[in-house]
Parts: sequence; C-alpha cells; structure tokens
Amino acid sequence: MAEFFNKWKQALNRSSKAAFGRLATVFGATEIDETTWEELEALLLQADLGIATSGEVITALQKRVLQDGITSAQELSGILRAELLARLDPPPALDFNAHKPAVILIVGVNGSGKTTTIAKLSRQFSEQGKKVLLAAADTFRAAAVDQLQVWAERLDVPIITGQPNGDPGAVAYDAIQAGVARKVDLVLVDTAGRLHTRTNLMEELKKVHRVSGKALEGAPHAVWLVLDATTGQNALQQARIFKDAVKVTGIILAKLDSSARGGMAFAIQKELGIPILYAGLGEKSDDLEKFNRESFVDGILSS
Repeated sequence: MAEFFNKWKQALNRSSKAAFGRLATVFGATEIDETTWEELEALLLQADLGIATSGEVITALQKRVLQDGITSAQELSGILRAELLARLDPPPALDFNAHKPAVILIVGVNGSGKTTTIAKLSRQFSEQGKKVLLAAADTFRAAAVDQLQVWAERLDVPIITGQPNGDPGAVAYDAIQAGVARKVDLVLVDTAGRLHTRTNLMEELKKVHRVSGKALEGAPHAVWLVLDATTGQNALQQARIFKDAVKVTGIILAKLDSSARGGMAFAIQKELGIPILYAGLGEKSDDLEKFNRESFVDGILSS
C-alpha cells in the first residue's frame, strides 16, 4: 500500500509543488483571518479547481470554522482534505461481462495521449485474462495507425486497420464484426484526434458512434474521453463538447505526472458529473492506474 501511495505522490509532485506548495504558509498562521481565506482561495484557483468549486470549498470551510469554533489555521488542513474528497466520486466498478464483445469508444483531441492510453488499457485487460481486439479508426493520420500497430505487436493483441484516409466508421464496423466472430471480450476503438472546435469532425465522430450500434446492438457500451491533464481548464471545455456529441461515460486523465494542474479533476466532476476512471501516472505501459480519490487528494496535498 505504501508503494502504491508513493507512486501517486511522485506522479502528482508537480501539482503538489506548483499549486499547493504554499499551503504550509497559509496553514502556518496563528489565527484565521480574512487574509487566510483570500490566500487559500487564490491557491485553489491556481490549482485549477475552477471558480465555482473553489468558492464552494471556501464557503464550506468557513461554515465548519463557525460551527466548531476553530481559530487556528493549522486545523484547516484536515478539513480541507475532507472537503476535497467529498467533491470526487469514487470510480464505478467496471463490469463488461454482460456484453460479448464489449465495445469501448476512445475519444479525445490530438496530442491528448489517446493512443498510448489505449495501449495501456490493452495491457491491463489482457493481464486480467480478457481477449482484446483493437480498431485503428484514426484513418487520417498514418502515424497514429502505425503507432497503434507497434503497440499491438508488443502486446500481442490483434488489430483491425483500414485504408489511409478511409472511412473510420467502416473500420469500427469491421472491427466490431471481427470481435463478434472471434469471440473476443473487448473491442477498443481508437478514433481520430478531434479538434473539439471543428464541427465537421465532431459530426464524423458521431457517425462512428452510430455505426458501432449498427455493427452490434447496444454498442458502444462505453465512451471514454482521454484528457491531457496539462491543459487545465481548457480540458473542461473539451469534455463538455465531447459529452454532448457522443455521450461520454468516463474520463481518463492522461499525463497527470506531467501536470501542475491536477485540480482540474474537481472542476470536471463539478461541472460534468462524469466519473474519472483512470489516471496516467507515467509513460510506461503499466503506468495507468484506476483513479483513487484518496491517493489523488493526499498526493496533491503532500507538500
């Protein structure tokens, strides 16, 4: 357990130092005064919790201070931890046994870490004894297909590809049909890295979503959005558009180890109500962890 927490702590080192590094100064004051609240709110905003969430946290802390008669700023530390934890839902249990195969659509903007995340998911599912099939539906970028093929070979996972600049919906359809025929457990569909501001590209993504349902009734059974944690509040706008377009059911926070903006997880939960399922804590294929809210909060507060 200690090793597990240390992995989170090390991965969240940048968020801890950059955003929460001044906590010791804020909580070191002898008495709580208006400056305490101003500094704490500024710190939460800097951490990318967002205006709404930061305001709610401050209001909740002020209420506890009045209720419990707290006067020392040092006592705020434990209360802050509890308030942050309360604003993150535990990830739901993932059970795809009801579907054979279960189809998961993986979406996200260019550069979010989507293809690498698919490789990490493939490794995890394979190690759990599940048969995985990959669909390289990012047909507009030859490099994306090549990258996924390399990962497929390394992990010994089958992959369905299409023609360069071909119809991504056709690739998804063929892969799902192949998954049914081969009796695999999971089909992971890699989609083109959509620029969320390009309406025509988002419409095409909707088409891939619809075609999946034609290939297998009820598909896709999940839509996971990969967000680059280093983009902070910009990721929130991306998430809103993807949620509206393809009914996102879960978030994967990639590059959390490279980000000083880990607080955006709270903004996502507050604004969208979409559960955070996984967090990328490094570049290796085994550096994808199921999201753990206790380890996350303790990691960003560790400094």
